[in-house]
Formats: sequence, structure tokens, C-alpha cells
Amino acid sequence: MRHVDFSPLYRSTVGFDRLFTMLDSLAQPEGGQTYPPYNIEKTGENAYRISVAVAGFSDDEISIEAHRNVLTIKGERKEESDEDGKELLYRGIAARAFERRFQLADHVDVEGAALKNGLLFVDLKRNIPEELKPRKIAISAAPAKTKQIEAKAAN
Repeated sequence: MRHVDFSPLYRSTVGFDRLFTMLDSLAQPEGGQTYPPYNIEKTGENAYRISVAVAGFSDDEISIEAHRNVLTIKGERKEESDEDGKELLYRGIAARAFERRFQLADHVDVEGAALKNGLLFVDLKRNIPEELKPRKIAISAAPAKTKQIEAKAAN
């Protein structure tokens, strides 16, 4: 895929930096990042849910941060100690650290997060301010103003 250079547009536009950054990031793959897998679903008219598979992570090993329309989910496993003299023969459950970033649209807020059965659920809600919502304009019937022209009576 061809890379488009937006730098000439930065000089001639004001306030579109975020748009060009998003377009530029779409052209670049995430480096083949596939871990951890996730789903994004719409749960209502203005409600969304991100589900991230974080098997083996506890709630204190996961951090969630929302800052300037970017939701960042990080996970880092603590080292397990071999107190019981156990020896791990095969590791099939991923224990590597991860960081996932999600671009959020304007006016999307994080409502909460829950960890259940190895899945992290992050609930999002779109809160559009009243002044940005479309509003219905009532059409009133205006009284027809007729201008009467006075005519002289014929003699």
C-alpha cells in the first residue's frame, strides 16, 4: 500500500492535526499485534462494549486509562514464585505483557470495566451534548398577508 504524506496539508490547515494523524495511522499496520484478542460490540443505541481475552491476569495486573480519545489497556503479569517446589513443564497460557490502544470517537466516555471468567469488559457510552444533537424545527403556518389595492370606482 502506498504511503500518503500529509505534511503539506499540516501547513495549510488549522485544527485538522488529529484527523491527519488518524489517517496516517490507518495506513500503518499495528505491527502484526494480535494479542490479546478482543471483540467490539454495540449493546444499545449509544452504548458499546469492548471484550478483551485476558486469561490468567488478575484485576490488579491490568490497568485501563482513557486520555484524549485514546483508551489504553495494559497488562503485566507478576512473576510467579516457585514456593511449592513446582516446576513448569509447558506454558500454553500466555503470560506476556500487552498493551492495546483503541481510538475513541468524540464524546465517547468509559462507563466502567469488569473482569469475569478471563474476559475484561469495558463499557463505553456516547454522550452527545444537547447543543450538538439535531433538533426539530417546528413549522408554523404564517397568516397570508394580502395587500389590497384600492381601485377607484368608475363614474
